[in-house]
Amino acid sequence: MIHSPYLAKPGKKINLSKYKTDDTGKFKDKENAQPAMDKNLRKLAKLQEMLYAGANHAVLIVLQAMDTGGKDGAIEHVFSSVNPQGCQVSSFKQPTKLELSHDYLWRIHTAAPPKGMIGIFNRSHYESVLVERVHNLVPKKVWSRRYQSINDFERLLAEEGTTILKFFLHISKDEQKRRLEARLEDPKKHWKFDPNDLKERELWDEYQDAYADALSRCSTEYAPWYIVPADHKWFRNWVLGDTIVRTMEELELKYPAPREGVEGIAVK
Repeated sequence: MIHSPYLAKPGKKINLSKYKTDDTGKFKDKENAQPAMDKNLRKLAKLQEMLYAGANHAVLIVLQAMDTGGKDGAIEHVFSSVNPQGCQVSSFKQPTKLELSHDYLWRIHTAAPPKGMIGIFNRSHYESVLVERVHNLVPKKVWSRRYQSINDFERLLAEEGTTILKFFLHISKDEQKRRLEARLEDPKKHWKFDPNDLKERELWDEYQDAYADALSRCSTEYAPWYIVPADHKWFRNWVLGDTIVRTMEELELKYPAPREGVEGIAVK
């Protein structure tokens, strides 16, 4: 776990209203931040290559956000420089009949990245303490005990060699309104608009409370949450890239040793 002003400190009770959504950190604007973002992309490409070559570690990136929070855009930008062979994206939507016949973590565990891979969860096991809680799909006695099982599950992954980073892309209600309106105004973005998003928006406060509890109870030393200011897409991307790069650098990744005798081989 690296030091970051956006870290949800383990054991700390989170109140999301106290976290800025429009922060730009040390940068004045996107143009000012571009060199740093480009540098992170280059670093991530090299780190991912060593991760894939060595196959001694796995990295799991968990992305959660309110609707229009920018999960898809973050994935597109932050991982634009990596080799697709070493990166897998899993999106978790409404469970299928088969998935519902298993425990709620079954479909999550099967999607966890193997060693050598970066796995990205676009939504995740946290839906079971967010959507299911807010919509009363399961009783409180069910979802309230899931925080501990989530922590136990993530500890298992971490102990078996998976580095876990979880990001809550934190946007304001006003910014969500602007993004929803933009989808309606641009015919090319109509495919992104779902009328159900408006119904979910009516539950904004309930979701903020649910997220705050998840961040408070499930940010740990081995699977930390980061609360990312996401009103500015470019800054959101920089925070993700910088956090991922600095965390992977701590793994001290190396290329594997060459096979014995390879130095003397000549290609004819």
